[in-house]
Amino acid sequence: MSFPRAILKLARPGDWTKNSFVLLAFIFWAANAVRTQGGDVVLDKAVDAMLAFAAFCLVASGFYCVNDALDAEKDRGHPVKCRRPVASGAISPGAAIATGIVFVAGSFALASAVSAALAGAVGVYAVLQLLYNGGLKRVAFVDVATIATGFGLRAAAGAIAIAVPISVWLVLCVFFLCLYLGFIKRMCDLVSAERAGSAWKSPAGYRGREELQWLLGLSAVMTVSMYLSYALSEHAWSLFGPRAIGLALLAPFVLVAIHRFWRRANEGSSDSPLDALRSDRVVLVSILCFVALLGVVLFAPGAGGLLESVFLSQPAVPVEVIR
Repeated sequence: MSFPRAILKLARPGDWTKNSFVLLAFIFWAANAVRTQGGDVVLDKAVDAMLAFAAFCLVASGFYCVNDALDAEKDRGHPVKCRRPVASGAISPGAAIATGIVFVAGSFALASAVSAALAGAVGVYAVLQLLYNGGLKRVAFVDVATIATGFGLRAAAGAIAIAVPISVWLVLCVFFLCLYLGFIKRMCDLVSAERAGSAWKSPAGYRGREELQWLLGLSAVMTVSMYLSYALSEHAWSLFGPRAIGLALLAPFVLVAIHRFWRRANEGSSDSPLDALRSDRVVLVSILCFVALLGVVLFAPGAGGLLESVFLSQPAVPVEVIR
């Protein structure tokens, strides 16, 4: 493997899709702003949101490099992770760490171009990753909770980048979804090692499939519950009016995707979102339908009026909807 190719693999560009959480605040803000503030304002905010997205891609890649360098010895005993650039010997641990530092520095430069507050958010994320690599990744549940907190921070940083209030509902939805996906990854690692007859053990010391199945069930329920709570909350109604009903109606697609990722984990399939989209048509169709219908619900003219006429006999406030 050539050095440039090893660097690219080390950066894991396929995982940059995970940083799309940075764009959520912009998408929900734009659903109202495009009608009330004009296209120029939305375009300016879009540039800031994309810079924030790029900044988190770089800082995440930087810590992938560091993490792979630190875990190289243990990764050599795993049937899949042994192919990572450092574990396979394609790049030295020192070069991987140096590359990671360059990526992190580039991230701070991009974030600073948007605002000092965004640079601060990237700094908090970097500290969180240092704590993770420094020992939190070796503590069961805490390891995944730390990762999920990092994704919640991404969602908050997206709001910071475009200077809008941070929604606690959005942050919690992202946290519980990523908690679930983190346990999916742990299950994938465990099952793939078992099937290969490898003696690899989780650094965090999870006690087999039973413990992970319980954690997956708990986090899956919390993910769906938090999504529906957000969709039916006064906060969502204040932002979207009756369009919030459409958010709740998209819950079945969330359930389908959650189930398919659980099935893939128990088969030992890759936990990568891109791999899931390429190899699992049900995941692909459910996510495409969710994204397409979300666009209709939030942006299509008349969508709010149609939802109100179908599901509400008269104009109502969100408390009445919940009751």
